[in-house]
This record gives sequence, structure tokens and C-alpha cells, in this order.
Amino acid sequence: MSFDFRPRRSVLAVPGSSRKMIDKAKGLPADEVFLDLEDAVSPLAKEQARTTIVEALNEGGWGEQLKVVRVNDWTTDATYLDVATVVGGAGAHLDAILLPKVPDASHVQALDLLLTQVEKAHGLEVGRIGIEPQIEDALGLTNIDAIATASARVQTLVFGPADFMASINMRTLVVGEQPDGYDRGDAYHHILMTILMAARAHGLQAIDGPYLQIRDVEAFRRSAQRTAALGFDGKWVLHPSQIDAANEVFSPRQEDYDKAEMILDAYEWHTSAAGGARGAAMLGDEMIDEASRKMALVISAKGRAAGMTRTTSFEPPR
Repeated sequence: MSFDFRPRRSVLAVPGSSRKMIDKAKGLPADEVFLDLEDAVSPLAKEQARTTIVEALNEGGWGEQLKVVRVNDWTTDATYLDVATVVGGAGAHLDAILLPKVPDASHVQALDLLLTQVEKAHGLEVGRIGIEPQIEDALGLTNIDAIATASARVQTLVFGPADFMASINMRTLVVGEQPDGYDRGDAYHHILMTILMAARAHGLQAIDGPYLQIRDVEAFRRSAQRTAALGFDGKWVLHPSQIDAANEVFSPRQEDYDKAEMILDAYEWHTSAAGGARGAAMLGDEMIDEASRKMALVISAKGRAAGMTRTTSFEPPR
């Protein structure tokens, strides 16, 4: 896992056809905002939505959010126009393209080639704009390692639960909840872990999809806690009311962040000449070693990326 990533704890979905919602998103504390040209925009409104997105990106007023656009998938006739218009018109202000319904590596490779051509045509830095493949069916999950390594632009792997549930005939209409009759364990565990393993194997972030019952923030929190516990980096939010919960759930707890920083400081001291050059040592009542350092690095990196401040400090023993 790379430790210099920008956080994606909360990924806010915004219809690209709504200038009002886009402008509101600019001031929200989401780590990433993606402006949607796919499911949230009707076919008759897609052309105007492209123009709206370009204008909004170029006008500024954004905070520190990652700015992403979800284009239509390659089985439609809109992908080329989405990319050519948005990247050609506002590529300098765009961090990544979210590509939905990715079944295999060829879809990512095609987007990579198109992005390169558009970047060159408009004098943009080649390769700077990332790709976020969205896994939305069984075929995409089966090919996930090839998708993860299809392009150096790939930054995240994103789970698309609604389409995925439909593709495997899961018996439920409530996205994010367990299907009726599945009363033990988690029906999504294999899917989520497969995405997570591929992401970690290739140094990418793993992002969970949305929880559609937007008024039930506590249910959203429970859903987010399940994937955060596995190790996911963030989750889509469909309403501003879900942002704070996502940012909290996918950040380390303060006590865990403090402990991680203590472990790193203590291990660095104990392995130094001044600390006796030991490979294992005690921190309070707990033994720490190289494996402890690696685990602490994960928590520390997420805490630092989230802007957390430690409340304890390490004092070498005398």
C-alpha cells in the first residue's frame, strides 16, 4: 500500500446536470466529489451536463476535494464525447475519470489511450489524470487483477453494489443491506474482500459504493463501519448528511492514531544505536517489532492524511 495517498474517506456523488448541486458541493468537506454523467443524468440531458461540468470545473471555488467525473461506460455511444468534452475543456482542473461497468482490462486500456490523445491535443500533462474503475458485475470481479494493472493511471477500485446485485440475481431491493434469508455473516464479504485484496496487492485504494437510504444516517454508519473494519479507504455518499459519518468512520480513532505514532517513535528509538539496536522491545506492556511498525504505518498514514493531530508523545526510557 502506498502511504502518500490523498484520502477518499467520503466520495460525494453529484449529478452533472445540476449546477445548483455542483456549486453546493464545492463547499462541502467531502474528500472527493465526482460529477456524474452516467446514471444520475437522463439521456436527453447528457450533452448539456458536459457543458455544465466544464464550466463548473473551470470557474473554481473548489476546496481541497479531489475532482472526478464519472463518464458513461464503453457499451454506450457517449464515452468518447464525455471524455473529449470534459478533459478537453477542463482537464487541467480534473483529478480522475471514474469509469463504470468495467468488465475487463480492455475498457481501462481504451480509456487510457483516449485520455492520452486528448491530453496531447490540449497541451495537458500526459498521465496526470487518474482512472477509477468501477466493478459492477461478476465478470469484472473475476478479472479484477487484470483491471487493477491495466494502466498506470488506475488509482482506486470502486464497488458498484446496485448493478452488481442485479448481475448476480441477489434477492434484495435494498442496496447496502443483507438480502432476506441471509441471516448469518455478510452476503457481500467475498465481493468486498476480493476488491480489497486486488487493491492492496497493487497499491491502490478501495472504495465502497453507496447506501441508498440517505435519511438513515445511522444505517449508513453501520454499513460504512463494516467495510472500514475490513480495510476499505472510503465510501460513496449520496447526500451531505452522510459526509461527516464517512469521514469519521474511515479515519482512525484518536487513541489508535496516538498509539500508532507512539509505536513508530518507540521502534525507531529502540532499533537505533542509542536505544540498544534491538529488533524487539517493550512499549508499556506490549512487545513491538517490525511487524508492529508495519501495522502502525497504516494507521499513521490514514491519520496524517486526514489531518489528525497526536495528543501523546514518546519519551525514551532513562
